[in-house]
Amino acid sequence: MTAQKGKDLLLKLHNGSTYETVAGLRSRRLAFNAETVDITDSESAGRWRELLAGAGVQRASMTASGIFKDQASDETLRAAFFSAALVEAQIVIPGFGIVAGPFQISALEYNGQHNGEVQFEIALESGGAVSFGAAV
Repeated sequence: MTAQKGKDLLLKLHNGSTYETVAGLRSRRLAFNAETVDITDSESAGRWRELLAGAGVQRASMTASGIFKDQASDETLRAAFFSAALVEAQIVIPGFGIVAGPFQISALEYNGQHNGEVQFEIALESGGAVSFGAAV
């Protein structure tokens, strides 16, 4: 596989009828995390830590920032944040696949300089099972 363009890492939110790409993104970061459950005790071999497989909580999170463009996707973001709703999201990883599932927008920030454009930053946290579909 060849290198992929960062601009092709897309965030799409379901607006009630279709998935729409969030407009104006300049940077994005997708992270997967899994908590561990430590079950080490005095009988653990060689005093090495032992973990309980499959017991920890898994989560996916995404942060992104970009230029506020006053597109339909901006309204979808705002509405989902202020209603604290879970929104179905797709995160397209170019050349790899699509991560999909319910996400909650946990942060929505707007900023701007006197002589610059209005920018926004968002953070999303998974709110249920997330699936992965390989690229075709």
